[in-house]
Amino acid sequence: MQQIPAIDLLKLPGLRWLGRWRYARFALQLPLFCLALLMVWDGLTGAQLAPKNSATVIVWVHYRGFLMLALLVVGNLFCMACPFMLPRNLARRIIKPRFKWPTWLRNKWLAVGLLVLFFFAYERFDLWASPWWTAMLIVSYFAAALLIDSSFQGAPFCKYVCPLGQFNMLSSTLSPIEVAVRQPQRCQTCETKDCIVGRDDQPGCELWLFQPKKVGNLDCTMCLDCIHACPHDNIGLLARVPGQELISLQPRSGIGKIEERSDFSVLMLVFTWGALLNAFGMISPVYTFYNWLTTQFAITSETFLLSVVFILALVIEPVVLLGGAAWLFRRISGHNERLIAIINRFMKGFLPIGIAMWTAHYAFHFIIGFWTILPVLRSLLAEAGINFSWMPVTGLSPLVPQAMIYPFQMGMILLGSVLSAVITWQTTTTMSKQRQHWAWLPWALVIVAMAGSAMWLLSQPMDMRGILEG
Repeated sequence: MQQIPAIDLLKLPGLRWLGRWRYARFALQLPLFCLALLMVWDGLTGAQLAPKNSATVIVWVHYRGFLMLALLVVGNLFCMACPFMLPRNLARRIIKPRFKWPTWLRNKWLAVGLLVLFFFAYERFDLWASPWWTAMLIVSYFAAALLIDSSFQGAPFCKYVCPLGQFNMLSSTLSPIEVAVRQPQRCQTCETKDCIVGRDDQPGCELWLFQPKKVGNLDCTMCLDCIHACPHDNIGLLARVPGQELISLQPRSGIGKIEERSDFSVLMLVFTWGALLNAFGMISPVYTFYNWLTTQFAITSETFLLSVVFILALVIEPVVLLGGAAWLFRRISGHNERLIAIINRFMKGFLPIGIAMWTAHYAFHFIIGFWTILPVLRSLLAEAGINFSWMPVTGLSPLVPQAMIYPFQMGMILLGSVLSAVITWQTTTTMSKQRQHWAWLPWALVIVAMAGSAMWLLSQPMDMRGILEG
């Protein structure tokens, strides 16, 4: 049977220029760079009331929901248009990086620590409620990207440091789009390998992903460098089955086998269980739990209480669930690897339910936030002479969009659970020597437990962080 060629977005009318225009990424970065400057200015000098400051409203309300929807529809759009890379690229025209990123840091452990630190700081210091701290976070991102990538060759900030980038790249494993080779046989006769080494003054992939051996979107920022560097026009933005890279067992260029890398496993664990933790921090039972801890230990320190929650959610709970599932799998299947090795092999199977939870949660804030600005939007349209009489001005109840979005949230969790079940089943069939159905059951129970927790969390009333004044 003849294989149907994949759809290439760069071959579609209206997008062909993107594959040829050298400054395509700059054109995408510039608007976000200007928006970032606006948020920094407003965050530092504007009203320090979260719902009335663009820094907190855009970052913590609108951006996050748009980000997840964009990742699921068109891929890693933010990293492609990352504003933090614009000053860095301009600086590299003057300052050539001299150093190589240390070998002992060429992994995801630093990014894991920074992602946990970000989650903790978000809750501990109420970043969603502080325009000033939000602005400083943006400034810190610009400074870190500029300092690191002006000193070290390649793109170590994106590959090894940036927690936001790791979040995006994990989420984009379910994207229907990837940067990929159009005709693999053409690469077999290529002698220059420009997609990785670059040509003339056009750099190749600075994340060291060799296109013919690249698998999926992990570690790919969709920077378009390989597309512009390829002299044969053999790289495009190809459509694919979402999540198919999570089934692949082949080594990945620049990564190796993620099934054998504990740093990737822990990163995926923090991402997945962090989705549940982030939602738990916004519902009333968390305060009941804080009160119980205060009563039991006579400690009122918010840092201590939050640390207990983080240890329970990101260490004890996943270790018990995954460790127990791995132990049962080993007993049932006859597989004799260490428990940590088994968990590493199965960990990617839980990404879909984590992505589903982040999407369901962030979509809630995105729609609620948009709903609350409808009166302002109508007023602006009325001043411009455009009449939208159907658009209400007052009396907007958040209960309306909540009722509208709840079915979508449940659908996302169910879809993510099904995908996780399929991937863990696929892993089971490749590892289990006997009784595959029974060997898969422990992982299925973990998925059911996570799905049930996600549905319960989403059914609870949530804080309207950065949206409503109370």
